Amino acid sequence: MVLVGSVVSPVIKFGNAVQLCHLHLFPFHLSSDMSSWYDHPQYFDMVFRDETAAEVRFFEQAFSRLGNGKFRRLLEPGCGSGRLVAEMAAKGYELSGVDLSQPMLDYLDRRLRRRGLSAELYCKDMTSMQFEQVFDAAFCTFNTFRHLTDEESALKHLRNVASLLRPGGLYILGLHLIPLDADPECTERWKAKHGGTTVHVTLKVIDFDRKTRREMLRVSVKAEKKSGKVERIRSEFPLRIYTPAQAKKLLTKVRDFFEIAGVYDFDYDIDEEREFDNDLTDALFVLKRR
Repeated sequence: MVLVGSVVSPVIKFGNAVQLCHLHLFPFHLSSDMSSWYDHPQYFDMVFRDETAAEVRFFEQAFSRLGNGKFRRLLEPGCGSGRLVAEMAAKGYELSGVDLSQPMLDYLDRRLRRRGLSAELYCKDMTSMQFEQVFDAAFCTFNTFRHLTDEESALKHLRNVASLLRPGGLYILGLHLIPLDADPECTERWKAKHGGTTVHVTLKVIDFDRKTRREMLRVSVKAEKKSGKVERIRSEFPLRIYTPAQAKKLLTKVRDFFEIAGVYDFDYDIDEEREFDNDLTDALFVLKRR
């Protein structure tokens, strides 16, 4: 994911998650009493894999309908375990992935090698990325952006991405917006299975402050392996809070660089554009470089 602590691919909408409140999983940690969630790419990947096909389809539809020109060179700030980097590379695009977690990048490198694919991988902060060439598009979905916990960092990131895109290029940015009636004490639980391993995830809000626009989350993971071995992980991290109005105000501040080409949600349906209003919670913005 991204930011001053991690650049990863962020939070997902899980079909079997309890959808009673505003939060979802965000794969970034600041501290932990146990093994860190972010140092276990295999579990991270299991939890996030189900949305990949829908995301990739949406990206390509956005390129053809909302962008200008050909799309070939792509950037993912906060690429994490690299499911999107790998899938877009498999479709023939040229990929660059940025993350602050070396274990994630190492995992992605092995994944690409196994599939006979290639991508350029960098351990960088997503607020100060530098490349010699410009990109046709960038994408950062599922709350990585909210790990930038102050406005200065958020604006710095948006301007940084804008500087790396050609005119007519796209930035696809996904984040959860906080409803006005959001429950400040919220817990979600779900599980994922793959290859004989079952991962149980619990995500809990342990602090929520609208005034400072921060919430603190705790993610607890229990991984049960086929051998019977059980591994436990716990991480805590802060996220910046955005209401729809606050997100709109932020994007207005970068309107010299970006126009909003479309507003969608985590259903990834290019034919179902959403209103940018207080009912928007799972927000997917398609920003077009001016």
